[in-house]
Amino acid sequence: MPGEFDFIRWIRSATPAAVGVPVGPGDDCAVITSPAGPLLVTTDVLTEGVDFLLAECGYRAVGRKAMAVNLSDIAAMAGTPVAAVVGVVFPNRAADPEELHLGLREVADAFDCPIVGGDTNSWAGGLVVSVTVFGTMKPGRKPVLRSGAKPGDRIFVTGPCGGSIRGRHLSPVPRLKEADALADFVDLHAMIDISDGLSKDLSHILEESACGAVLFAERIPIHPDAMELAKSSGNTPLAHALGDGEDFELIFTVSADDAAKLRQSPPVPVFKIGECVDGGLWLEEAGKRTPLAPTGWAHDIR
Repeated sequence: MPGEFDFIRWIRSATPAAVGVPVGPGDDCAVITSPAGPLLVTTDVLTEGVDFLLAECGYRAVGRKAMAVNLSDIAAMAGTPVAAVVGVVFPNRAADPEELHLGLREVADAFDCPIVGGDTNSWAGGLVVSVTVFGTMKPGRKPVLRSGAKPGDRIFVTGPCGGSIRGRHLSPVPRLKEADALADFVDLHAMIDISDGLSKDLSHILEESACGAVLFAERIPIHPDAMELAKSSGNTPLAHALGDGEDFELIFTVSADDAAKLRQSPPVPVFKIGECVDGGLWLEEAGKRTPLAPTGWAHDIR
């Protein structure tokens, strides 16, 4: 059976170019040309039993996560959210739609993204929530794609990674303010948010940009949750930071000159974790460089 990204590649190969759609399937958002400038469009679907355990977290937490992960995609383009629509399929059992809506609104309101419509249905399965967010770009700013990295770029991340399964995956904070501040301060070559895992999501940038990267093990910021999880998981804290996913921090690349600016006076906290090279994905640890296989979440399309 094909994996999620194999299916996405097939969709891209079968999707003809369209006038007014400079960026179609395959990046964090599609980009549509409009008279007012680029329009960003992104959709994420959250499913009970895969993205959340409803009996443990409740409807409000699901609403918060469903909105936040979509806003995170807008952040990955350095865009500004303008509106959202929501589709929900409720289970044929006792449901709490008001709590779900309040959770959605809690995050949407915090980032000035009104919910302007949607649809509901019900079925015999679990709760399914689909959010679509529309965004725009600041005047003169272009969407930051995954395809702009180049050898010599420095690689940064906006925060510590790993161990989100201990609870953080239910309350992600979309890095919209951070992306905006960074885009005003430096020329962002490529960017993506960490949903599947730091190494896996970085590999998406490398694939789209046709280059490689080396990560420096000692510079990767590791979240305390990853350190705690490592005590019982059998994996190292670094392995959790590289592959756990759902951190929703931003990975981005900039030139060496802009990296120096970020080291001297960063507008927001950032961590330099590596450099782009001609090919491959490598981990440098204790002075030794070895191939790094991307790890992280992957959906199977049955």
